[in-house]
Amino acid sequence: MIIQLHQEIAAVQKEAIVKKALTLQYKTTEVKTQHGNYLVGIGKSEFDIRELGHMEGIADIHIVSDNYKLVSKKWKVKPTAIDLGDGVAIRSGDLAVMAGPCSIEGEEQVYKTIAHLKANGVKIMRGGVYKPRSSPYSFRGMGIDGLKMWHKAAREAGIKIITEVMQVSQIAEMHDYVDIFQVGARNTQNFNLLDELGKVDKAVMIKRGISGTVDELLYSAEYVFSGGNEKLILCERGIRTYETSSRNTLDLNSIPVLKEKTHLPVVADPSHGIGIREYVEPMTLASIMAGADGVIFEIHEKPEEAYSDGQQTLNFKESETLIGKINKVFALRESL
Repeated sequence: MIIQLHQEIAAVQKEAIVKKALTLQYKTTEVKTQHGNYLVGIGKSEFDIRELGHMEGIADIHIVSDNYKLVSKKWKVKPTAIDLGDGVAIRSGDLAVMAGPCSIEGEEQVYKTIAHLKANGVKIMRGGVYKPRSSPYSFRGMGIDGLKMWHKAAREAGIKIITEVMQVSQIAEMHDYVDIFQVGARNTQNFNLLDELGKVDKAVMIKRGISGTVDELLYSAEYVFSGGNEKLILCERGIRTYETSSRNTLDLNSIPVLKEKTHLPVVADPSHGIGIREYVEPMTLASIMAGADGVIFEIHEKPEEAYSDGQQTLNFKESETLIGKINKVFALRESL
């Protein structure tokens, strides 16, 4: 169960609620976030909700059967909106577009990409400054200096930044230069990292694990929420299957399933989901029709010269064409 507490609850009132829950065979854990104060109760016995609901200090109480409690739609029916400021948000009923290179490679690349995004009405730029690469000899990013350079250019243009954080020690140094921390597929079950991201007041987008289930993605989000951070986004980025004709298998099933299970916004990453440039467009449009609240894809002025993931990256002309189609497909979806 989830007990929503009044913000100004007295300590004696909270203690009484915890004791009463224990008599009902429920162990409670307190969770304080940017937006609320909760007691998450774990137990198996059935009880009359009125035994707790009448107590002083309780704003609301919900029975949630899912093992992931706080991210479940069973207690919070209204979808969560992630407000990034300056009129930029990721929320149900809207469509957020995020685009940029796999890797931040230099200042000229950053400014050219920003100019392309602004010309096409895109307000969130993706890019990696710390890159988890399968080969230790591949380009692994420009690090914090690259992020600072990128941040300066993005702020001048009114563009928000989403970039991957790979380890706990990077969070503090990156904090002031990002708008959304991205947790990559390899770190979806890095619970130390998830715990620490629960302590920051920044949006966090969690990608589905390489072979992860929908429920495992929700458990990962629960870690961050229970740590105190409600600003969460889920991302379907394809899973590894026995199919070899594409890099991954973009699981479009997961989008409506997640929308049914959770109040958090759901984003699709078709670039990693299929990994082949010519198929990124149809999978992006399919993701939108499946109900995604946003899409994130890779672009580069000259993909054939990109330091990483060039085979799945759109050039600027392809990106412009896709963004035009995105707007049309989203309008069609909303009219149905």
